[in-house]
Amino acid sequence: MPARPAPSTEPFLREVRLREIPSGAEGFPWNTAAVRALLAQPLALHPRCTFLVGANGSGKSTLLEAIAVAAGLGIRSGGRNFGSAEAREDEAVLGDAVTLVRGARRPKTDFFLRAEAMLGFAEALDTMASEPFGGDALAPYGGVSLHEQSHGESFLSVITNRFGPNGLYLLDEPESALSPQSLLALIARIDELCRDGSQFVIATHSPILLALPGTSIVEVTEDGLEAVEYDAVEAVQLTRLVLADPEGMMRRLLDD
Repeated sequence: MPARPAPSTEPFLREVRLREIPSGAEGFPWNTAAVRALLAQPLALHPRCTFLVGANGSGKSTLLEAIAVAAGLGIRSGGRNFGSAEAREDEAVLGDAVTLVRGARRPKTDFFLRAEAMLGFAEALDTMASEPFGGDALAPYGGVSLHEQSHGESFLSVITNRFGPNGLYLLDEPESALSPQSLLALIARIDELCRDGSQFVIATHSPILLALPGTSIVEVTEDGLEAVEYDAVEAVQLTRLVLADPEGMMRRLLDD
């Protein structure tokens, strides 16, 4: 059997930039830490996978949504064929304002997957499958309605069946749909796809997911965008404290 060719190290997306905030723009999303940070410095993307981490409200998911809009993906979930027409106005304007610095390669396929939007996405697929001549709509997703699977099963089904080599994939907090065991399955699938030339950008709080090697972790803070090591991520540090002494941590937390 011939050896598998080495994947390209050329990313589909090199950087995300925001040169200026549009005149008159105020409030959300322009007041988020992610937007202010992006205005000060571009977001460099790893050829394999970039993790975006940060506190709730920092704007990491908002930034991911803007990348999806700028790339022409379905804002609720979906690939390019789903478009971005359903984007909220605040998501659309930020997506219109950012610039994607692309590499020499172009992805064969792409997808934006939000765990919280799986219900609506599954309904849209079922509607497409029920329309005249739409019977093949479920084929790229395993041929089974996502509604006939659990939340986590449907999420993994999309990644297993719809995602393929040389693709650009954006994931927003996938851990909210998955058990720890399923997260390990997701890690294996992401690594497999990266070895086959794919690129991921993932917003997450999961210490399990962040353990995937050969990636970069970018923390969104009030001070900007900072590349950090795994051990420096707050979610990792807090999880370790709890697991090291759960009774002591709960006692200190609940007795205060």
